[in-house]
Amino acid sequence: MDTAVRTGPIAVAAPAAHRTRQARVVWGERVVTVGGDAPVRVQSMTNTDTQDAIATAIQVKELALAGSELVRITVNTPEAAAQVPYIREQLDRMGVDVPLVGDFHYNGHRLLTEFPACAEALSKYRINPGNVGKGAKRDTQFGQMVEAALRWNRPVRIGVNWGSLDQELLAGLMDENAGRPEPWEARQVMYEALIQSAIGSAERAVEIGMDPAQVILSCKVSGVQDLIAVYRELARRCDYPLHLGLTEAGMGTKGTVASTAAMAILLQEGIGDTIRVSLTPQPGEARTQEVVIATEILQALGLRVFVPSVTACPGCGRTTSTVFQELAKQIDDHLRAQMPVWRSRYPGVEKLKVAVMGCIVNGPGESKHADIGISLPGTGEAPAAPVFIDGEKAMTLRGEHIAAEFHAIVERYIQERFGATN
Repeated sequence: MDTAVRTGPIAVAAPAAHRTRQARVVWGERVVTVGGDAPVRVQSMTNTDTQDAIATAIQVKELALAGSELVRITVNTPEAAAQVPYIREQLDRMGVDVPLVGDFHYNGHRLLTEFPACAEALSKYRINPGNVGKGAKRDTQFGQMVEAALRWNRPVRIGVNWGSLDQELLAGLMDENAGRPEPWEARQVMYEALIQSAIGSAERAVEIGMDPAQVILSCKVSGVQDLIAVYRELARRCDYPLHLGLTEAGMGTKGTVASTAAMAILLQEGIGDTIRVSLTPQPGEARTQEVVIATEILQALGLRVFVPSVTACPGCGRTTSTVFQELAKQIDDHLRAQMPVWRSRYPGVEKLKVAVMGCIVNGPGESKHADIGISLPGTGEAPAAPVFIDGEKAMTLRGEHIAAEFHAIVERYIQERFGATN
């Protein structure tokens, strides 16, 4: 069989450049830029009762330490709105300067007006045009929320959701579609309704006085192919910064895979300026898991670097021992746990690459590619574990304490390499 001959290098896959305006979300001296040439930002949302200021502040801190750069909180009642300034106060006392985003539905116009301290404590407002009111009230109540944003110089996210889509707009488009010689499928009409609701609301906000650069859009759906279709068209029609994510991704593996499949495709195309993984926590699972997944998506695509990466082989019949699995998990857990401290103590440590391999087939090679790596003995291999540092074999570990010794070597490597500038 003939093989085609190439005369040039194979192109390196790289995400497309983003094409949106740049917004600014501010709290105190902390400025989080969104869109334009800024990095794709990670957002998360609390699931505590906002009326419980202490519990909410603690969870916000946990999400921020995990890597969330914006944290959204529910503001659904007067009692919740009254607690927002105290949540902000608690965070400031703890030295957590992550911007808070207020999530408003149905009564946001009233809460932002009647609780000015709440409006001031938030760094950004989320408006859902599908439930700001009906008929004549819609424009009035939408306008009140935009006016609050103008009063406090806050950006807004106009977040359309197919579960709470403007039914009047959808009905009008359905009627229009019925008159077409070749009607669209119902799903395509829904796509159009989502996009028109988002862009139309953004244009209305600009008419009222919002700076277009302070308007962020989202059109959230639950299906992977639906999200891809909607956001491709939304990106084609506007240059507002876009918040990306499935609205209800699901639980565990399903939610993780669905979010990754949808967002990876769009991010590779340069679509999406902030992301959130709307993962349903499994019983006993930390809320921070959605942040971990979001950061892993961006890191896997090469868009951001948040934590050191640990390469480990999947195991096979050559690796009947679980030593390499246990060591890989220990190293990975330790690196993640230390990152809140290491970010300032060891600048650049998030780019560290560690390899923990289980046999001779790929172990030495993968270890050489990493900054520091170990190739543990597989089934039937000599009980020795060569350690590679910066591509060179540095030593060989033997005996019952290989794991502890390698752990210490990694710690020493980090201190020597990344602590030198301190």
